[in-house]
Amino acid sequence: MSTTPIDSRIFGDMFGTADMRGVFCDDALVGRYVEVEAALARAQARVGIIPAQAAADITRAASAFTADFDRLARETLIVGYPILPLVRQLSEAAGDAGRYVHWGATTQDIMDTALVLQLRQALRLTEEQIGTLRAVLARMAGEHRETLLAGRTHLQHALPITFGYKAAVWLSMFDRHMARLQELKPRLLVGSFSGAAGTLASLGDHGLQVQRALCEELGLGIPAITWHVARDNLAEAVGLLALLTGSLAKIATDVSFMMANEFGEVAEPFVPGRGASSTMPQKRNPISCEVIIANAKAVRQNAALMFDAAVHDFERSTGPWQAEWLAIPQSFVLAAGACANAIFMLEGLTVDKQRMRRNLDLTGGLIVAEAVMMAAAEALGRQAAHERVYEACKQAAESARPLWEILAGQADMRDVLGGEEGIKRLCSPESYLGSTLAMVDGLLAAGGRRPANTSEGRSA
Repeated sequence: MSTTPIDSRIFGDMFGTADMRGVFCDDALVGRYVEVEAALARAQARVGIIPAQAAADITRAASAFTADFDRLARETLIVGYPILPLVRQLSEAAGDAGRYVHWGATTQDIMDTALVLQLRQALRLTEEQIGTLRAVLARMAGEHRETLLAGRTHLQHALPITFGYKAAVWLSMFDRHMARLQELKPRLLVGSFSGAAGTLASLGDHGLQVQRALCEELGLGIPAITWHVARDNLAEAVGLLALLTGSLAKIATDVSFMMANEFGEVAEPFVPGRGASSTMPQKRNPISCEVIIANAKAVRQNAALMFDAAVHDFERSTGPWQAEWLAIPQSFVLAAGACANAIFMLEGLTVDKQRMRRNLDLTGGLIVAEAVMMAAAEALGRQAAHERVYEACKQAAESARPLWEILAGQADMRDVLGGEEGIKRLCSPESYLGSTLAMVDGLLAAGGRRPANTSEGRSA
């Protein structure tokens, strides 16, 4: 029985993905616990602490093990942790070798190392999604490199940009997220085996040998020192997800605004019935954007929870550890859901170039007033030019006439700006893109990508 949208049969594939839920589901979690216990037995056999036959028997039992979840749940409720109840079941399954299961280990050794194995798989899925997003955004940036669009600041027209430039700015965030993910891996994907108080005292002089052998068995990094109560690596992982989903929410916010009828510049992919209202037949709501924004808010809250949970007391915490059990799986599932919605939305995004141009021209050239001012400043000085163009903009707005026409009616401004043709050229948005195209090309080239030469997306 589900109690939250991320594992709901109704909402699950809206707010998360089956693949990421599979990483953190009960079956996978218990499977990781058993995997670590078996690897520990093999590592201890390599060092000579337990018999090789015992390790082989434990590994064999682990490979065929099926947990009694009802019993596990009952006993976990009593103990407070699942490892002791699970060790009982695995020991029973291993027969005589069962007495060597969990030799010299503590509960957190097994749970933390199993978590790292989950995180390794979760990061692979996240890396794939980021890679797909980068490819989609790079294609969009190249395809719409010269598609004119009104750049907006404070929700007002500012200067002309291109839609490809906007997509390239979006892309730059995910280039950085990919770099962050790669940088995180060696800090995060490290095994945890340190014993009751982190000193490996239960294994005498062989503790560090077993620790190394266990990490080698599992393909994990070897810790520099015990990290039972040093949780910055886990907080960093959820912090990365907060950054990732924050970037997705920025895109979703832009797209949802641009979908508004008053803008009409883009639209989420059309699927019959998607975004429909139960009462208003005309509606086409930005459903993917809404889910992305909601998921991002939840992940940010979980990041705050993880930073709070990083404050552990002494050599074993009283509460912060359990907070991680809530925050980490939720964050990865929600981030995966946000990425999946973004990929769907961006891959099929409808781009209305004509509407973008119409909106750009709404103010009759006022959007390039800065271009006129800068040109006039060469003769009049910046402040005087600003005042003259400001007055011209005011007249244009009040009379609903284009800016070039107001300026062309002023003899001194005609002389300063190169006559009527010069004024029209200055008032053309195409002539005031600055370094826009070079920036797009530079970002694409930096990632070994090239601007698209053909239209691969859907444009109205």
